Amino acid sequence: MVLSEAQGRLPGVAPVSVIDIGSNSVRLVIYEGLTRAPVVLFNEKVMCGLGKGLALTGSMEAEAVNRALSALVRFRALSSQAKAGSLYVLATAAAREAKNGPDFVRKAEEILDAPIQLLSGEEEARYSAFGILSGFHAPDGIAGDLGGGSLELIDIRGRDFSTGVTLPLGGIRLSEQSEGSLTKARNFARKQIRAHKFLEEGQGRIFYAVGGTWRNIAKLHMETTKYPLHMMQGYELPLDTIRSFLEDIVGNRGGKDASWASVSKSRRQLLPFGAIAMAEVLDAMRPARVAFSAQGVREGYLYTRLTDAEQESDPLIAAADELAILRARSPEHARELADWTGRMLPFFDIRETGEEERYRHAACLLADISWRAHPDYRGLQALNIIAHSSFVGITHPGRAFIALANYYRYEGLADDSATGPLAAIASPRFVDRAKLLGGLLRVLYLFSASMPGVIDSLTFRRSSSPDVDLEFVVPPACRVFAGERLEGRLQQLAKLTGKRLAFRYE
Repeated sequence: MVLSEAQGRLPGVAPVSVIDIGSNSVRLVIYEGLTRAPVVLFNEKVMCGLGKGLALTGSMEAEAVNRALSALVRFRALSSQAKAGSLYVLATAAAREAKNGPDFVRKAEEILDAPIQLLSGEEEARYSAFGILSGFHAPDGIAGDLGGGSLELIDIRGRDFSTGVTLPLGGIRLSEQSEGSLTKARNFARKQIRAHKFLEEGQGRIFYAVGGTWRNIAKLHMETTKYPLHMMQGYELPLDTIRSFLEDIVGNRGGKDASWASVSKSRRQLLPFGAIAMAEVLDAMRPARVAFSAQGVREGYLYTRLTDAEQESDPLIAAADELAILRARSPEHARELADWTGRMLPFFDIRETGEEERYRHAACLLADISWRAHPDYRGLQALNIIAHSSFVGITHPGRAFIALANYYRYEGLADDSATGPLAAIASPRFVDRAKLLGGLLRVLYLFSASMPGVIDSLTFRRSSSPDVDLEFVVPPACRVFAGERLEGRLQQLAKLTGKRLAFRYE
């Protein structure tokens, strides 16, 4: 095998392919490797509609089967072309329940030259739970995975979760079961969902929404509200907001709005039925908010193939560290920044929550990923890479904090047109913390030149002078770094924090 010159991928990691044969779509995702925060190399789906007509005839339609088998021929070739070391194939409700399912699975296995794991409803729910565990930090709530043929629900509390349940409420099935009537669909969904009292245990917690139809509801909400960050993972809405929006979808209020063009025609007709299914779940559960997930069964399946140590690692920190390895001048220096800033924050009367500590750690790991850009655009490039990268284990306000901190680190501590949209997503507390972290990094980089081995010898300390609050203590070996630019950066930090700062050269 000819080795690539490319240095933009992790060394020693072989790609992994997952084919997901669902009731609505058949999808191939090729990941960079089996890692804690896998990055997608290639992603393609075909809307085959294997579940169409299944509720009425008990079989998958011949046209849908042929489309799916043709897609699998292409997907097998793509997986080989990408030099995937492993190919995993998962099939869900349609292939599981159809009378012609066994024949379809046999033909598909011949095409793929790989076994197909025909997941039970309980297994679907379990892998969905693992997908949430893979993509959210310390999740606590109930996950719902809406496919074309079924809805899986499962209660998640950290790394523990209940036995999942599967309901015949997939978008295609609900549409056909109700003969296209939204009233019948609502009544049928309500009867199915209210039979499961465990949903009441989710009151005040989070509902994690998984599945293409529900992701399109989130996408439509983003378009309708002109939300500035089109990242599906971790997009959250309070209960009242999403509940009202679901009724707008069911009633098709705003259906002529241009924002509806963001939803594909094949998904658009199922959106009201997906909205009904979610609305009934929310009414039974009464969560505090809904969090949408781009992670599902595929990522959950890969998560189960990691070691225990890998599963327990933080996906955000793992991804940020990997990006530092790929793009920073010195990953070691980035790790030094994370340790040093953690030790210095108490001098500025800052006490971090566990979540804030994670975000600051990630921000430091990502502080040098745009160094190859022109100096005038390093801040903007850092902001764009961080805001739009496929990080998991992070909220949107947390993502905004990390991006803003690194923008301020390059561009100074004032806001402008580039910071406005993200500052609107971040809380005022996060914006203030981002400026503080950016201010600290602006001082530190003038000592380190982005290389390790220096900043651990630097520290703040309380001053005994009546005119100074904090001294920035510089050891003799670092005295040669003194200069006007360094003094200017420190005083910029002083103005931001309201503390009187001075260098102490020992």
